[in-house]
Amino acid sequence: MYELSLLCPEDRVETISDALDALDALSVSVEDADAQTDAEQALFGEPGMPAPKEGWNRSRVIALYPDEAAATEARDLLLPQDFFEGCKILAVKPVPEQDWVRLTQSQFEPVEITPEFWIVPTWHELPEQAKVSIRLDPGLAFGTGTHPTTRMCLRWIARQPKGSLGRTLDYGCGSGILAIGAAKFGASDIDAVDIDPAAVESTNYNTSANHVEVKAGLPEAAGGEYQTVLANILATPLKVLAPLLCGRVQAGGHLVLAGILERQADELKEAYAPYVKLEVADSEDGWILMTAQRAA
Repeated sequence: MYELSLLCPEDRVETISDALDALDALSVSVEDADAQTDAEQALFGEPGMPAPKEGWNRSRVIALYPDEAAATEARDLLLPQDFFEGCKILAVKPVPEQDWVRLTQSQFEPVEITPEFWIVPTWHELPEQAKVSIRLDPGLAFGTGTHPTTRMCLRWIARQPKGSLGRTLDYGCGSGILAIGAAKFGASDIDAVDIDPAAVESTNYNTSANHVEVKAGLPEAAGGEYQTVLANILATPLKVLAPLLCGRVQAGGHLVLAGILERQADELKEAYAPYVKLEVADSEDGWILMTAQRAA
């Protein structure tokens, strides 16, 4: 493959990216051209919200093409365009051959949940101190243990008294990691549901690989009440789901919610107030875990 790289001001990034896409780029990415310098600019986005900007003050736009001819043709077509004013061609060059599988794998190390509980990719050896582990590789569905919301849910599971999880529901299961974690710590009759069929497929694969019994399906597969209800989604759908999720928690059971930013705590408490009293149980990197116990 060949890489066509350009330098663009922030107000041209979207137009240039659209043009490259129209010129049959295999992919288009945008980077801070001043990264690793004193002029580096941090841009922070939040899940479910629009990106704060299309790019950086000085953005490097990189398009991949299958061969040099295609990359050169795209370059030559861009140069005379009015919208290219203020932009600059940096290079047309071959992309070095990479072992992409090995490169991807190198980015995922074992993740410590507690000193004795670890999430470990299948290509890694188990840490010596891991008494409980989940074998999980990155895939199409959300949940590899690297995100704070997932780690907080798993920490909560690991800290519960032995045998207390009971019948468990993982709502919005993604990779199935929370359902697997619950199974590893003694939960029984576990249902894992998601609106995405790919997540259901991923959960089935991962539960089989971890030798635990979990029933995965679409949301209508959940039935009755549960001692433990886990939902690691995002604040907005969690507010909408308040009556449904609380209706699944049996008397004396626990509700565990994640995917919530610290500043969203009060709105979640308000949404769930007619059903249960939510409290912040854990926090990490600006995210919180909220839990409640239904009255017996």
